Amino acid sequence: MAIPFSAAAFRRLMNLWPPFLFSSIKLEHLEPDYSYCRVALKERPWNRNINRSHFGGSLFSMTDPFYALLIMGKLGRGYRVWDRAASIDFIRPGKGKLTAEFRVSEEQIAKIRQATEGGAKYHPEFMVEVIDARGEVVCRLHRTLYVRKIYAKPQARAA
Repeated sequence: MAIPFSAAAFRRLMNLWPPFLFSSIKLEHLEPDYSYCRVALKERPWNRNINRSHFGGSLFSMTDPFYALLIMGKLGRGYRVWDRAASIDFIRPGKGKLTAEFRVSEEQIAKIRQATEGGAKYHPEFMVEVIDARGEVVCRLHRTLYVRKIYAKPQARAA
């Protein structure tokens, strides 16, 4: 399934999506070709834990859909893209404004296209770091996606 909007319209829609809007998560920048985006999380009283740092769930949420969305935007129609697995490694307490940057290269897209050409499933892996205002790493997230070409021959999918 492709993203049916321009990158600019999609960025605006994501920023109005209630789970992000009410969590103070903002898609700050999205490249028109879906190769890069930057997401920010502002600290608010409702997204702090008892230790006055960001909830771990907020850090996880701010990174949740973006690799899948970038891959969908790059691949276009004819592919199913889902999150398959994710893990988070907390490095230090997150305080203040936090950011995460997501990049998808043409080489990664070519590898995904090649691996899924006959209808096979492919599980590309990505790593993203959440950074605080001082440039220090707050946490690292490892994300695994599920990608499959949905218009491929059914016999290829049975494998």
